[in-house]
Amino acid sequence: MTVATSSGNTVARAVFAGLPPRYDRLAYLLSFGQDRRWRRAVVRRVAAGNPGCVLDVATGPAGVALALAEAGAGRVVGVDLNLPMLREGQRNVHAAGRAGDVLLAAARAEQLPFADGVFDGLSFAYLLRYVDDPAATLTELGRCLRPGATMSSLEFFVPPRLVWRLLWRLYTAIVLPAAGLLTGGRAWWRVGRFLGPSIRRHYQRYDVEWHVEAWRRAGFTDVGYRPMSVGGGLVMWGTKEGPP
Repeated sequence: MTVATSSGNTVARAVFAGLPPRYDRLAYLLSFGQDRRWRRAVVRRVAAGNPGCVLDVATGPAGVALALAEAGAGRVVGVDLNLPMLREGQRNVHAAGRAGDVLLAAARAEQLPFADGVFDGLSFAYLLRYVDDPAATLTELGRCLRPGATMSSLEFFVPPRLVWRLLWRLYTAIVLPAAGLLTGGRAWWRVGRFLGPSIRRHYQRYDVEWHVEAWRRAGFTDVGYRPMSVGGGLVMWGTKEGPP
């Protein structure tokens, strides 16, 4: 299967080539072991609406999709443009005994193959740095949600307080690439070198206030956010406008 691409998509494919079996460990490493707690915050937001069918975008190896299924979020459809990631996700779904609850498919967040308003909830993680037009992508995600449904997201963040930001810069510039090289070889070293500058550049261009406004323009109300773990992560949420 071939999935259409953009320059942001090409970066995502290149950066994570060869990493699917170890992707969760990378997220754990970059987040100081906090990634699973951040995921739980996203899952709680979506599952609280008692959805019957949830879309998990940029599902990767299906970590969030499986957490949603385990939280009772109904049937979960996970999509990603990276086929090796999806294959690893499929293995994880079968290993968890969730093949009847989680369906994975290849798709781009910018052009989802679903009708309007068919999902009761939506989650995405580590997505917006890998699309060419984050605002248009948010609009496309919202298109697939029914009115009254919840969308929640997880992204890496840059700590707002100076002392934590300086420590974060040191960690992402030196510690993370070195740890990646020692634990995963050159592929992890390349990702470690890439992630810190990528996260920093994203928020230099699109600050948190921009994200909130972009969610609102995409048709969401009650938009909120919470920096996680002194600002290493950012969880956002909103409700698709219109009567349920």
